[in-house]
Amino acid sequence: MSIFVIAEIGINHNGDLGIAKQLIDVAKVAGVDAVKFQKRTIDLVYTKEFLDSPRESPWGTTQRAQKEGLEFGLKEYKEIDAYCKEKGIEWFMSAWDIESQKFSRQFNCKYNKVASAMIVYENLLKEIASEKKHTFISTGMSEESQIDRAVEIFKEYDCPFELMHCVSTYPMNDEDANLNRIKVLRDKYKCDVGYSGHEVGLAVSYGAASLGISSLERHITTDRAMYGSDQAASVEPMGLIQLVGAVRKIEKAMGDGNIAMNEKEVGVAKKLRAHIPFEAKK
Repeated sequence: MSIFVIAEIGINHNGDLGIAKQLIDVAKVAGVDAVKFQKRTIDLVYTKEFLDSPRESPWGTTQRAQKEGLEFGLKEYKEIDAYCKEKGIEWFMSAWDIESQKFSRQFNCKYNKVASAMIVYENLLKEIASEKKHTFISTGMSEESQIDRAVEIFKEYDCPFELMHCVSTYPMNDEDANLNRIKVLRDKYKCDVGYSGHEVGLAVSYGAASLGISSLERHITTDRAMYGSDQAASVEPMGLIQLVGAVRKIEKAMGDGNIAMNEKEVGVAKKLRAHIPFEAKK
């Protein structure tokens, strides 16, 4: 089974449809399987007190101005939907509230995503699971009991899912990756397990690819120095191309584990062992 590679655009478009399209183009050139966005209903996800609090940003001096500046609405997502169809690439979104999940339905995307922050939001999980679309469930910031409950909900609704091992620090330090948890999750829940990474660089993602993951998600950006909380933990265009190419090579290199001489080695063995006495080769 090929690793399903997701380029997480998230909010790295900074509210600019042109940047969003550039990132879709990058993802298409790199050969990823899908791009993903994030959707929030600002007044449901954040309190009025928080939204009214100060924050300097390109859009103004309050948290509300910043959050609204980053958020795409129906007009933008219709254009994204049309653009992805034109480019021949799948897209979907992770909703941070129930209204945003309902919003996503009008685009009939093939996939859903439970963001790590939302894995404890049981009513949202039930809303997502009720659609019975294949769902990627990130496990960052989660205790085992919380993952247990999320898995239970998706099984109750008979909704196909896979877990994604994740450590929710931005960026994540390599020593915090705990890639061995991928096998633990797979053994415990008897399901496919992917990896959603927030590290700087590509080495940890390569390690995850060698552990039999079913999916790989990385944030992407046009420039890691751009404004935004996710930019530093993102992969730039050339890095994404390198990542996908290496992952596909790793998939081929893993093989079936069979202990036998490769047929391509037979001729080499005859040549390099020609000097060994016949009796010794018996």
